[in-house]
Amino acid sequence: MTLEEFIGSEKRMETVTQALEELLVAAHRQDSLTVGVYESAKLMNVDPDSVVLCVLATDEEDEDDIALQIHFTLLQAFCCDNDINILRVSGVRRLSALLEDDTGNGNEPRDLHCILVTNPPVQPLQSPALQNISSFCEESRCRNQWVPCLLMQDR
Repeated sequence: MTLEEFIGSEKRMETVTQALEELLVAAHRQDSLTVGVYESAKLMNVDPDSVVLCVLATDEEDEDDIALQIHFTLLQAFCCDNDINILRVSGVRRLSALLEDDTGNGNEPRDLHCILVTNPPVQPLQSPALQNISSFCEESRCRNQWVPCLLMQDR
């Protein structure tokens, strides 16, 4: 890989990360997110056609969680079988900040390890951010990278 290709790749990753953040915020406002591993699995079992993106999130401390990794493997297989785009991200704290997780009020923290973006039939999501992420996922699959990874940095 040349220096120009590396710099172009880094810029592409930044663009896709920014698009993911925009998409998650917009979908959250439209109540088009399903958050949690079990909640996501239930939705995909009932209505997989409504799912347009599956985000699997971990941090370093989650890498040794065998149960979580097994869940991820099953979710990834289901997404591949149903043509659902998948992104693997590191940065659960950033996701929590984006989705305004209200754990500071004594509430139980939400399971942000799996987030599904759904496409409501009444008012479908037609955002440039979703198109950008979809094309990134497609490009990654063409390079035999079935689950592309992004780094979400705290701001």
